[in-house]
Amino acid sequence: MSARTDFPVWGSTATLVVADPARLRAAAAVLRAQLAEVEQACSRFRPDTEISVLHQHRGHAVAVSPLLAEALGVALRAARLTRGLVDPTVGTAMVEQGYDRDFADLPADDPRPATASRVPGYHRVHLDERARRVLLPRGVRLDLGATAKAFAADRAAGAIALRTGTGVLVGLGGDIATAGPAPGGGWQVAVGDDHRTAEHEPVSRIGLSAGGVATSSTTQRAWRRAGHPVHHVIDPRTGRSAEVVWRTAAVHAKSCVDANTAATAAIVLGADAPAWLAERNLPALLVAADGTPRPVGSWPAAGQAVA
Repeated sequence: MSARTDFPVWGSTATLVVADPARLRAAAAVLRAQLAEVEQACSRFRPDTEISVLHQHRGHAVAVSPLLAEALGVALRAARLTRGLVDPTVGTAMVEQGYDRDFADLPADDPRPATASRVPGYHRVHLDERARRVLLPRGVRLDLGATAKAFAADRAAGAIALRTGTGVLVGLGGDIATAGPAPGGGWQVAVGDDHRTAEHEPVSRIGLSAGGVATSSTTQRAWRRAGHPVHHVIDPRTGRSAEVVWRTAAVHAKSCVDANTAATAAIVLGADAPAWLAERNLPALLVAADGTPRPVGSWPAAGQAVA
């Protein structure tokens, strides 16, 4: 019999499920500590975080913590794997779309029109992972939103399993990571446009026995600029919110980071996403703008487990 707890974090919800109920309190303490560490390293919305300090020293090589070096390395790997479809140098583009503060503080309809400028490109960021030094060129603003939440989920799930010895599922919004032994039939996961309502209004239900599942959606973290809809998934090729071909993309992969990287790339790719995902043998569920679901690859039928 598993045990679960939920609490708000980063304008979303953290979900923790452990196979051994006696380990829930200890697991929750580990999760909260892990999330605090990632926020202190990676949040661009607080002036005292490590990434904010890094932005203040653009043009100079800066020593960074092991955590920020790892998180930035994860983001740059995602950019390489997707050939820039998922790019951490979209920070300025994100601000120009209006996402310049915590999402809860954004106006629902900002009267200012959205603007766009060229995304510098991940190749301009120089990271020496061994020495843990970063050279961020002048004019480049980082946003690790496409990978940091999934990275935090993977990191926390692994730490909890190691420290408590129980199987664990960590969900951060639509990003889900697992570690340790799964229960019989797998961890039961509901997939939908909004993680807050997915359990009651699922587009799909799966049993997750290993790895991670991530859902990227243009219906969440969406707002308006001068009356026009915008959202948080930036297409690095245009510097604007990606065209909405798929309102939601859910992907299963070996890790939550890999799943979220692919889900974000799918939103950016639009009509080319099914072939891109199939070529990489990534099971996925794409939901079109009109609500029509389109499974890709071996995405399981209702009630079936995904390996």
